[in-house]
Amino acid sequence: MRTRLQIGWEPAAPTRADDDLDARLAELRRILDDKRFVVLTGAGISTDSGIPDYRSPGAPRRTPMTLEMFLSSPEFRRHYWARNHLGWRHMDASVPNAAHLALTDLQRQGRLTTVITQNVDMLHTKAGTRGVLELHGCYGRVRCLSCDWRTSRHRLAAHLEALNAEFAERIGGRGAIEVAPDADAVIADTADFHMVDCPACGGILKPDIVYFGESVAKDLVQQAFTLVDEADALLVVGSSLTVMSGLRFARHAFRTRKPVLIVNRGATRADDIATLKIDHLAATVLPALAGGPTPVG
Repeated sequence: MRTRLQIGWEPAAPTRADDDLDARLAELRRILDDKRFVVLTGAGISTDSGIPDYRSPGAPRRTPMTLEMFLSSPEFRRHYWARNHLGWRHMDASVPNAAHLALTDLQRQGRLTTVITQNVDMLHTKAGTRGVLELHGCYGRVRCLSCDWRTSRHRLAAHLEALNAEFAERIGGRGAIEVAPDADAVIADTADFHMVDCPACGGILKPDIVYFGESVAKDLVQQAFTLVDEADALLVVGSSLTVMSGLRFARHAFRTRKPVLIVNRGATRADDIATLKIDHLAATVLPALAGGPTPVG
C-alpha cells in the first residue's frame, strides 16, 4: 500500500524587509555582470519544492539526525529506517522550482560555473545543472559503514517493501503522515519494522548523507575551495551559514577579495562580510538574475 504523505509545515510568506528590492536586484546584476560566479546553496532554495528546512521563518523546531544517534543502538537505527522508508519518496518525488531552473539557465549562459550544495535532495541535478558538488551527499545512495558497499535507495526500498508489507499497510491505514526534513516521516510506532544489514559484510547501512557530527570528506572540501578560487564571485542562496560546512567558503571568498553575495530569508553568519544581501525568496530573485522579469512585491 502506498502511504500518502503530507508536508509538515507551510513556509511563511516573505516579509519584505527590503522595500528597495528592485534596486538591490539591479545592484546584484551590476556586480555579477562581467563575472563568472559559483553558487553555494542551502535548504532555503528547496522550500518552494515542498521540502521543509530547519531554520527558515515559519519552520517548526526539529532535531536533526546526528551520527552519534544513528550509531547508538540497533533499535534506534530500525526506528530511523522505518521513518525514512516512508518519507524518502516525498523527497524523491519533489521537482526543481524556479530557483533551481534559473541557476541552470545561468550556467547555460556561461555566467555560473557550477553549484556547491549543502542539500541532499538532488534537485540541482534534476534541474540540469552540470558538475554539482554535493557536500553532504544525497538521499539516493546507501552505503555500508564497514566495507563501503553501495546501492541505490530505490533498490534498497524494493527489498524493504518486501520485508515490511504489513508495516506499510498498518501505517498507510492511518491516512496522511507528516514528512520532516531529510526525508524523515514523523511516526512513533516502528517496533515491527524489519531492517537489513550489508549483504557483503553484515555491516551497518546508512544513507550516503553527512549527518550532524560528521565531517565532509576532505577531497570534497578541497574541490569546493578550488571552485571558489576559480570563480570571480560567490553567490550564497538559501543558507543561513549556521554551520562551518558552508560558512568557510564565504569567509574564504572574502579573504581573497571576491564579492560575497547572499540571497536568503533571514539573517546569516556572513551578513557582516557580504558585498550585498537580499532578504527574499530565491525563487523570486534568481529568475530575475537569469534574465526574467523583475518581480513585483
